[in-house]
Amino acid sequence: MFIQSKQKQLDLSTPRVMGILNVTPDSFSDGGKFNSIDAALKQAQAMIDAGVSIIDIGGESTRPGAPEVNLEDELARVIPAIKAIRKAHPEVWISIDTSKAQVMRQAVEHGADLINDVRALQEPGALEVAAQCQVPVCLMHMQGQPRTMQQAPHYDDLLADVTSFLNERTTACEQAGLKRDMLILDPGFGFGKTLEHNYQLLEHLDKFHQLGLPLLAGMSRKSMIFKLLDKAPAESVNGSVVCATIAAMKGAQIIRVHDVNETIEAMKIVSMLKASGV
Repeated sequence: MFIQSKQKQLDLSTPRVMGILNVTPDSFSDGGKFNSIDAALKQAQAMIDAGVSIIDIGGESTRPGAPEVNLEDELARVIPAIKAIRKAHPEVWISIDTSKAQVMRQAVEHGADLINDVRALQEPGALEVAAQCQVPVCLMHMQGQPRTMQQAPHYDDLLADVTSFLNERTTACEQAGLKRDMLILDPGFGFGKTLEHNYQLLEHLDKFHQLGLPLLAGMSRKSMIFKLLDKAPAESVNGSVVCATIAAMKGAQIIRVHDVNETIEAMKIVSMLKASGV
């Protein structure tokens, strides 16, 4: 299995690490650390040196309760970072983490290879723009909106509801002109889920392979880990790597993380285990 964007192709036969680069002042774990070009370039270099496959650039925090960011502010945060990283590292995959159609369009025009949308192309114009851009898209499940999603999440059947949503969005993408082999699915850990919901998703993550598309798992430093361990988000590296390892063992092809070095070491072990079982 692989994904292709323009002239790039990424082999997903072994787990790939997507490094998080938030160029925001308020993200829950690393807000304010990389919201200058120099800091973003330095962090991108460090992640590439560690062996990251994709750098996921985001300009709007989607933590519970986060305020919305207007279009102009989001563009001012992400486009200079994309341009600088693309110029310095033409080979690395760049993902734009956004739900806004105009951010998607400009990000791809300036070198982004992949669209990562927590709202699964449901915002105005997003589906149409993604189809015009013709780059891979990650569709994520979220119940509610970031400001309110953790107030009282409820499901009649968690796995069935998430599967149904991802199926519906996949169909919408295909009807809009995105080929099926350009889609990646994310069950949305931490987005409108209780702690118990998150671990139920992780336990049954392999069931989503029935949809026949690559899976992205993003649990890094989220409340499902730091609340369980009674730690601050930045202190939950060990738990994050454990969850990443479990996801990879259950077949997730892309693992989205803050702690790149530690996760890449874990993925090397996962890959060796999988290769030894052939």
